[in-house]
Amino acid sequence: MTGGNALDRALDLITEIPDFPEPGVLFRDLTPLFGDPSGFAQVIDALGEAVGDGVDRLAAVEARGFVLAAALGYARGLGVALVRKPGKLPNVAGRVDYDLEYGTATLELPIGSVRPGERVAVVDDVLATGGTVAATTELLRTAGAEVTGVAVVLELTGLAGRARLGAVPVHALRSV
Repeated sequence: MTGGNALDRALDLITEIPDFPEPGVLFRDLTPLFGDPSGFAQVIDALGEAVGDGVDRLAAVEARGFVLAAALGYARGLGVALVRKPGKLPNVAGRVDYDLEYGTATLELPIGSVRPGERVAVVDDVLATGGTVAATTELLRTAGAEVTGVAVVLELTGLAGRARLGAVPVHALRSV
């Protein structure tokens, strides 16, 4: 990926917070990375390489995925479909319930946020159990989009999230 040493330094800004949001979970906090202009630029450039060409739109998962996809969409001239938590949208195209590492959740896709036949890359911060990204790909496919791949900053390999995504290509800037 872009600028190996600079990218590694940027990814080293991610901090670990034990026992959040519940005991036994090790939370990865990207806040220090988002606050560092050089590090954030390195990560956005690297995510752009991971997404590649041949993409019509990005799909971002609430909330940290919004930050990443918005910056990447601006840099690449792409629109962003915002995949939301329930109760945030007046007009929902689709809804999926899924399992998390530490519970269950629901995601919704706004009506008109993707068009049938569009090639869409999913952008998020962390791939853990894969539930969030799998739910997002399901929403996109139901809306008629083609999911070209997933780009994340961090993959937690011990939770085997990649396995839940089938043949969808996954690009992680760092795997731990």
